[in-house]
Amino acid sequence: MYYGMNLKYIQDRIGYASISLKNPVVAGDLVNFAITYTAGYFGIDDTGSIKICTRFATDMGRPQFVNPDQPNYVSIKASNGATLEYRFDSKANIRPWDKTIYIKVVKGFLREGDKLILNYGDPEDGCPGMRMQTFCEETFEFKVLVDAFATYQYIEIFKSPIIKIVSGQSFKWKLQLPTLRRKDEKFFLLLKAEDIWGNPTNKYQGNLKLKSNIPIIGLPQEINFSSTSEDVKLIEGLKSSLIGDIEIELYNSNGEFLCSSNPLRIIENSELVHFWGELHGQSEETIGTNSINDYFIFARDKAGLDVIIHQGNDFQITNEFWEKIQKTTKEFLEEGKFITFPGYEWSGNTSLGGDRNVIFFQEGETIRRSSHALVNDTKDLKSDCNSSNDLFKSLKDTNTIVFAHVGGRYADIKSHDIKLERSVEIHSAWGTFEWILNDAFKLGYRIGIVCNSDGHKGRPGASYPGASMFGSYGGLTCFLSKNLTREAIWESLLRRHHYGTTGNRIFMDVKVILDKTGKSYIENPILGENIYEIAQVGIMGDIIQTEQKKVKLKIEINASYPIEKIEIRNGTKTIETYRPYKEKDLGNRYRIIWAGAEYRGRGRETVWDGTASIKDNQIESINPINIYNIEKKIRRINPTNLEWEAITTGGFGGFDCILKYHKKGSIKISTNHVNINFPFSEIGFKEIKIDAGGLDRHLRLVRLPDKNRHCNVILERDIELGLKGDNPIYVCVIQEDGHVAWSSPIYLFN
Repeated sequence: MYYGMNLKYIQDRIGYASISLKNPVVAGDLVNFAITYTAGYFGIDDTGSIKICTRFATDMGRPQFVNPDQPNYVSIKASNGATLEYRFDSKANIRPWDKTIYIKVVKGFLREGDKLILNYGDPEDGCPGMRMQTFCEETFEFKVLVDAFATYQYIEIFKSPIIKIVSGQSFKWKLQLPTLRRKDEKFFLLLKAEDIWGNPTNKYQGNLKLKSNIPIIGLPQEINFSSTSEDVKLIEGLKSSLIGDIEIELYNSNGEFLCSSNPLRIIENSELVHFWGELHGQSEETIGTNSINDYFIFARDKAGLDVIIHQGNDFQITNEFWEKIQKTTKEFLEEGKFITFPGYEWSGNTSLGGDRNVIFFQEGETIRRSSHALVNDTKDLKSDCNSSNDLFKSLKDTNTIVFAHVGGRYADIKSHDIKLERSVEIHSAWGTFEWILNDAFKLGYRIGIVCNSDGHKGRPGASYPGASMFGSYGGLTCFLSKNLTREAIWESLLRRHHYGTTGNRIFMDVKVILDKTGKSYIENPILGENIYEIAQVGIMGDIIQTEQKKVKLKIEINASYPIEKIEIRNGTKTIETYRPYKEKDLGNRYRIIWAGAEYRGRGRETVWDGTASIKDNQIESINPINIYNIEKKIRRINPTNLEWEAITTGGFGGFDCILKYHKKGSIKISTNHVNINFPFSEIGFKEIKIDAGGLDRHLRLVRLPDKNRHCNVILERDIELGLKGDNPIYVCVIQEDGHVAWSSPIYLFN
């Protein structure tokens, strides 16, 4: 990588760098190490400088230079005593190497052999270390760029320092099943340990025991982790001859409970079953982490996905990498086992339409970039589509699906193509964005809901946010599909037969029942094709014309954690909030939630640092909700006082507070957005919501049962339909652990 003209002859004489670390580093650990740059033949002239850059995706601690006794302190000096000026800037170099320590020689110069020494986490005055990034990477690189001639033209040294980052000790266990299978149909169980930051880890050896509530053919009673190379066990070829809801529990050799699986429903027969996918993530060839091969391997072998799509930023995808993407999707495609599609992220500026995800049914299609911003080869510049309208026109006669999403940029869905743009992504590691769904309803679109990670950390399908600007665990999309083939999953995407979650695997069945048959359209009738089926039942994503003024809505949820509430919605309106418990069941548990965002764009992060003080009562315990960054903690200072650091990026976080007495005393909450004082006697079954400006930014409070055991809910409701336009009927399920799921709407019209 060069900046400006070709300076290869200078690169050989520009110096070199080394790093003191020789062994792999554990993700998230506090570490001390030194990077030493040794000047080459040209040295560095007076006012020349160097940059030491890391990737956008890294969440390594932010280097600081003023508090030597605090984490992430970096000391910098020149071996010859030259005076240096330095700073850190998170966007001081060309993407993806934008996180930069900039060091300028302001008095003096460097000769050949002189050194610049950066001591990360310098322990001399008490710094505990530099906190390393929280996710694994084979080649974590410190890219060194040198401006030897004080021209502000930087040349990359021949070989920059590289370290390997590995997982830590096992912290929690996961058992993962599909959510719906036919009787005697094969399925697999995924078993893994994760470290404190969510990385699969092999730092456990020993025997584990499995117990199922329903007999499973092929399920071993005991699993042995004996090899240090193993961090995931994939137990394939399982099946059940009994119908019912399967749940498997995991115990250690001492009989201690470790975790339970998500529920798996076995039914007698069904046209459609469930397959789980991740439609949106990147690898190191663009702005992510680890290679595209590693990306697909993690998705299949460590996240247990059925469907995976790679979505690199188009303006970073060279022609060579576009060929690599297509070659890789074809190599990993295994009909009946693992489904891939080629695609890319069209990354246009918001004013020109904003981010879209482009998915092709098969390999061989042309990439039409939003720009060649970081692609030097301009031979195919004429194929660019700088606006989303141009993109839609270019894809008109191709077998393509597009969905809109909110990432750094957000999609402006006023620009829309009915045939191509089938869904909107309302959750990713960037946050939760129900507003884009509501925008679509207001514009009269018929779209489905997908949730993905937009992950940059090399963990598709299990995308923890780490310690960076990503505020949420990455989402998943569940496809209702006849089988696991490209053709069947494609049909699911075309017909919006899917639902999205914030990363949990929940069984969801949402359908409408008509008294008289209606017309269920294969394609949106606005397109004029008017191909329909006669139907009396509509499932997620269907478009149904009916003469009825009222329909029956049937909902069945089998959740991976107790359900706090279910919201039944008709477009932008919530027509009912159902809680599975009664007011008489409420106990001493009070839930405090903060939520929302600053606004739609990049700076959406909302800081919720705050305190709570209890008067005339005592805190028995607290339980954090959606707090994935372990550096941002909720602390109980004493029996009556709490403090916390937290952010939201459209979703929500908070905590449950168990009190010694119910209804007694009051709580005072102080944040930089909301300051309130509420008697506990006023916080009850119906939640209190306090507006805090911004984009649906708010605080809410509710009282809950001490123990909620309602994981399974079956509901039937009569839904009155509006006479004009669509009735997009869908549900939103909120679990007590903070996970959320949304069904794609069923569009009903007269």
